[in-house]
Amino acid sequence: MEKKHLLTAMKMGIDTHQEPVVYMRSDCHICRAEGLVASSRVAVESDGQVIIATLNVVAKHVMPHHHIGFSDVAFQRLGVANGDQVQVKHVPLVPSLSALRKKIYGHELNDRDIRSIISDIRAHHYSDIEIASFLTACAGQRLSSIEIIALTRAMVDCGKRLTWPGHERVFDKHCVGGLPGNRTTPLVVAIVSAAGLVIPKTSSRAITSPAGTADTMETLTTVDLKLTQLQTVVEQTGACLAWGGAVSLSPVDEVLIRVERALDLDGEGQLIASVLSKKIAAGSTHVLIDIPVGETAKVRNQEDAYRLAELFPLVGLALGLNVRCVITDGSHPIGLGIGPAEEAREILAILKGDVGPTSELRTRALQLSAELLDFAFGEGLDAALAQATQLLDSGAAWAQFERILQAQGPVKIPPTAKHQQVQYARRSGRVLRIDNRRLARLAKLAGAPNEASAGLRFHVSVGDWVEEGAPLFTLLTQSLGERDYALAYYRENLDMFVITDGL
Repeated sequence: MEKKHLLTAMKMGIDTHQEPVVYMRSDCHICRAEGLVASSRVAVESDGQVIIATLNVVAKHVMPHHHIGFSDVAFQRLGVANGDQVQVKHVPLVPSLSALRKKIYGHELNDRDIRSIISDIRAHHYSDIEIASFLTACAGQRLSSIEIIALTRAMVDCGKRLTWPGHERVFDKHCVGGLPGNRTTPLVVAIVSAAGLVIPKTSSRAITSPAGTADTMETLTTVDLKLTQLQTVVEQTGACLAWGGAVSLSPVDEVLIRVERALDLDGEGQLIASVLSKKIAAGSTHVLIDIPVGETAKVRNQEDAYRLAELFPLVGLALGLNVRCVITDGSHPIGLGIGPAEEAREILAILKGDVGPTSELRTRALQLSAELLDFAFGEGLDAALAQATQLLDSGAAWAQFERILQAQGPVKIPPTAKHQQVQYARRSGRVLRIDNRRLARLAKLAGAPNEASAGLRFHVSVGDWVEEGAPLFTLLTQSLGERDYALAYYRENLDMFVITDGL
């Protein structure tokens, strides 16, 4: 490399998450010679290692002449040190971008198109804008079943795939989401693994919700398990409750989820591919899918629910996976609280028997456990429900859950929010509706899930009679700024709780 084409590496100490970004002066000779401007995609090379990054142009005083700044992830991926010499080039042609444009204009992608897009995303050849374009072009019902099958297969092939020698059948359960507080998965895993089912449950962190299963479980034990640790936990207990991103079972999915989270988007085809790619990669053979339906849930009507209930088994069958779908009530939040720590506390209370049989979360978890047990043994839902209830009431499920926590270890106590602000009913009446989406938004503004103690604690449920001035919910925050920000949103959206004086 000629010296005039070299720049000196400089770590900027800027966190751009997983998108590599480089910084060059506005008067940089290479920028001028190559016609590079802000947001250009550039290739940066050092000792044979190349990354593709997005260019940001900075003022002259920010860095010395003949230097190039790196965001944290760009610095890490290129493997350079401060003072190393690097070369900047135009980014090589990314052929799959033509397939992306094809989809943007509404055409169906073939297997080769989808595989090339996923491969380039895996190799970090796409910017976040290009990933967002792909997700948006595929959102709604814009992917055919053939495209969803190809997308799922391509996502599986980009990561690791677990096998479980000695176990012909491996079970899993997943909820498509959109229902605050619906933390049934840890309860179901405890119950069915106590019955002898092998269920290595790997979960995502929250995408558009105030808590994912991995976020909730992280308040109780370690979820960032390495592959060998995960396998050991399953060998010891028959189950696990871990974060899937830590074992790279579907690494492209983690990239897509990061951009989906920023867009607050979870499209149908991507949802199916995301869920099933991780189940296949985890070595599952039988998967139960919970599809809550409600006006303010992720799935808003029965028609969309039936479509998902047809597509999930269809895609699963094409990839050798047995899938059963259950459509459930998603009209209102489930449980006593929203946010990782609040949801964890309710899980513990149910498993320990401190919550009575009227608990909606308990009832739903038992019903889903019965579906899985019937899926496994085929003795009918009534017999399966009786078995699940006995395992919970006898303490067997709690003992099994303790074994899982200890095996993943160390066992933790869920944190408590520093600031707790009670909100009161402004009129007497019956709680007719609670808006899932706005309630989830409120909990996220309070700091969930990034702050594990943040969220909401309910004092009423849909159907309850409440007197004027009685507590509706407690807002939980770790800082006064988040408290005030969340309360301002609530005061602008008081109708997220609909209270009527009718019976």
